[in-house]
Amino acid sequence: MTTSEFIDIIETINRILAALFFVCCAYRILYLAVPFFRRIRHRRPTTLHKFAVLISARNEENVIPHLLDSIRAQNYPAELIRIFVVADNCTDGTARVSREHGATVYERFNPNLVGKGYALNWLLENIRRDFGWESFDGYFVFDADNLLSPDYISEMNKTFSDGYKVITSYRNSKNYGDNWISSGYSLWFLHEAKYLNYSRMALGTSCAVSGTGFMFSNEVLKKADGWNFFLLTEDIEFTAWNVVGEETIGYCHSAMFYDEQPTRFDQSWRQRLRWAKGYLQVFRNYGAKLFLGFIRGKGFACYDIAMSILPAIVITITGLILDAAASVITVAAGGNALPIVLAAAKSILGSYIFLFFIGLLPLITEWKNIRASVPKKLLSLVTFPLFMMTYVPISLAAVFAHVEWKPIEHKAAIRFSDLK
Repeated sequence: MTTSEFIDIIETINRILAALFFVCCAYRILYLAVPFFRRIRHRRPTTLHKFAVLISARNEENVIPHLLDSIRAQNYPAELIRIFVVADNCTDGTARVSREHGATVYERFNPNLVGKGYALNWLLENIRRDFGWESFDGYFVFDADNLLSPDYISEMNKTFSDGYKVITSYRNSKNYGDNWISSGYSLWFLHEAKYLNYSRMALGTSCAVSGTGFMFSNEVLKKADGWNFFLLTEDIEFTAWNVVGEETIGYCHSAMFYDEQPTRFDQSWRQRLRWAKGYLQVFRNYGAKLFLGFIRGKGFACYDIAMSILPAIVITITGLILDAAASVITVAAGGNALPIVLAAAKSILGSYIFLFFIGLLPLITEWKNIRASVPKKLLSLVTFPLFMMTYVPISLAAVFAHVEWKPIEHKAAIRFSDLK
């Protein structure tokens, strides 16, 4: 085989991979258009419900008081909200300050079963013992660094009254303007809210829970017999479990909360490595069920969630590895690897332009909601594609790395009033 023929084969494989990527993800282009043409409307009269708020916190004494204050400042009847905190393996004053700010606190010490999933399940078992799950209609889940807009629970309650048993919400960031890492996270979460979950909700398919800022009904809790989701990405596992079980997850665009994003690359690498490994775990456990569910007519959501948890990044990594290996082989054989290198460079440039556009849409439409100066907002658009591209080596490392859950330190101890 001549070098020219070898290069032709590599280019053909790259075209096939590009076509496969398009087939897998082309429907997302429709998602980008939906918010401009379809509105989400409430379908039923609003009924007041009683809620439990669940917070898993590990050494969060600096930030959790502000979350608790934002919950107590809700324009929803205070007697219908009860706050529960699990101080999970804490060595600081998290338990004490949580009690001082009106929460019912359970202290957990278990160095073996580590992670948010285990902490939430343990907390719910304590609630069942002391209050009974029937005491509440729904359960909110927040991280200790979150802050809620004053109408958050009342807006979520409207969607809950529409009949959705699992609901996620609009995720904004406290520290968008800190650096390229925090803005990268923030811009992606804004894209996820407006151009994924909003579109899914408007089209009547299932949304996806993302980490924090969501709720589930008492019926879902009993069906799952607690929070039995212990993979590294328990939120995605919870999403897949619901979609496989034909439960449509709703989205409330008018319920806004804020969280803090990492600013150091080592923290970001560790967190996203856990996410990437967790996606692999969820795909291994639920991938076949999701594809079979789609084939058997259980809904487009099965396909959508399956595409969300693995294939696109796998195709990207395969293409990059193929190009790198082909270049090495060509040079070793005395050939000219320049055409392959140029093709790879063209692919990277195309990815940058695509991701630039993905960041541009939420930057424009959510401009007023972004807490950052104009120069920092504009700069974030330039750096966003670079941030997203770092997922490639992270996802590749996740295939081979042993990953464990580790907490992320939060320092942005600000009140909701500081967000104005």
